[in-house]
Amino acid sequence: MNLSEAERSCLRAILARYESEPEVQQMRSYIQHGAVTTYDHCKNVARVSFWLNRRLNLGADETALAVGALLHDFYLYDWHHKSSFTGLRNILKMHGFAHPLYACQNAQQVFQISEKEQNIISSHMWPLTFRHMPTCREAVIVCLADKFCCIVESMLRHKNSVDICV
Repeated sequence: MNLSEAERSCLRAILARYESEPEVQQMRSYIQHGAVTTYDHCKNVARVSFWLNRRLNLGADETALAVGALLHDFYLYDWHHKSSFTGLRNILKMHGFAHPLYACQNAQQVFQISEKEQNIISSHMWPLTFRHMPTCREAVIVCLADKFCCIVESMLRHKNSVDICV
């Protein structure tokens, strides 16, 4: 999955405003899957989402798609050390269920994101987060791209998963 130079340039232009923010750069401090940082994972998801949209002619809003993908895991904590499981009664507080809402709240506070971008972020773990369904094509694309990147990053467990994803 390779983006052309023109596609990479377009994606960089869309994300430039966001990537320069210290809060986004903070995602480099956390490991997501294997040896891949949360920042690199989100960049992988943005690239794969952009690729899927372009190659399959899905007609998604590329700005919302790229921004939602970059910020989909904008929760800003190390989920490996945040123990939130205290029994089945609190299962929805576990990271897998709760982090989309933390990411969405952070993105709203820092960037005042659109409703479409909010849906992309809050629904990216669907169907696990069954109450937060993707309601637009951009959210479906990011949801699928996230699952693909998670598998590649977790199974191959190395930093160069970026090269494999796109």
